[in-house]
Amino acid sequence: MAPQPVYEDRGTPIALRQVMQALSELGHEADVLTFPLGRSLSFPGIDWHRIPNPLGIRHVPVGFSFRKLALDVLLVRALVRRLAETDYAWVHAVEEAAFAAVLAARKRGVPVLYDMQSSIPQQLESHPLFRFGPIQNGLRRCEAWLLERADLVIASPGLASYVERVVPGAACCEWRFPSMAPFVDGDESARLRAELDLPADKPMVIYSGTFEPYQGLPTLIDAAAIVHDTEPDCRFVLLGGDRRTAAELERQAERLGLDGRMRFVPRQPRERVWAYLSLADVAVSPRAYGDNLPLKVLDYMALGMPIVATEIPAHTVALDRDCARLVPPTPGGLAEGILELLGHPARAAHLGAVARKRAQAGLGWDRFVALVDEAVTFLTSEEAGVPGRLASAAGG
Repeated sequence: MAPQPVYEDRGTPIALRQVMQALSELGHEADVLTFPLGRSLSFPGIDWHRIPNPLGIRHVPVGFSFRKLALDVLLVRALVRRLAETDYAWVHAVEEAAFAAVLAARKRGVPVLYDMQSSIPQQLESHPLFRFGPIQNGLRRCEAWLLERADLVIASPGLASYVERVVPGAACCEWRFPSMAPFVDGDESARLRAELDLPADKPMVIYSGTFEPYQGLPTLIDAAAIVHDTEPDCRFVLLGGDRRTAAELERQAERLGLDGRMRFVPRQPRERVWAYLSLADVAVSPRAYGDNLPLKVLDYMALGMPIVATEIPAHTVALDRDCARLVPPTPGGLAEGILELLGHPARAAHLGAVARKRAQAGLGWDRFVALVDEAVTFLTSEEAGVPGRLASAAGG
């Protein structure tokens, strides 16, 4: 049950694609109940069920929106119907869908896996409707209620400790999403450089991901202005935004005199993202706050890219000073880290090599499939719903 436009090339849908593939490889049959948007993927044993679209919605942005809320209501109705028609072994509910799943599925004795891609109160904290203290307190109580009642919580990397603080002893483990860098064709990279008007001998810094406020992109743009004082030939590419989220960032770049030195590229198919990343000398993750690891970091690591990342819990769950340049979440901090790696190629190459080795050792596909298999075994056993009884997966 995914309250997302699945499949699109963005965070949570990418993660769900990997879960579907793993379930298929393990021989399970699963129904995917999701929004009317996105494209259906073909995996043996996976059937797609999309809710109707009476409002004609064409796009659902990341985060809260009234469009998403309307589709969520239809998704809940569809869940109730499917539970009445089908004898499911468990329900895998993503993000806010888990509230309805706990109420509807457990009434029928069906275990619920809460796929916690992020903390809902944290994600809504930047929205004007949800940032006030009483509303945040209410959201946190709702989140605790859900964590107490889900049979199993699988959280994004970095969130298991948060879950333990909220509900000590909860059956919880963390995803270890795989990221295996494909071969990137040199001709494709050259074509992209030409499209972006990026000379081969000029340094390039890249960001890949959404342009939502928590990603810290205004700070990165301020940092770019500082970098250009020392490295005027450096080019920045910000990849993954849409027209709504990119407009204000583009205006900020213009005010700072970064015209022609900063490219804003719309969201691209995942296979094309790798080609963009292959162009860069440094990859950045300037996230401002949060506890869940950005999936972009796994891609950076798999490619062996020199990484500059803010030193916050969202990053330190996977990165340390042996494999990345960790900096304060300030323009000066980001600029210092970027300039250091651009000015010391050997140091940058070493950090990238360590990051790649870690990705290969701990973030492989076989390990991910084993985690999915263990979660399924737990959900279909008598231990489901018993706090603290998830075996080795809890250790991650």
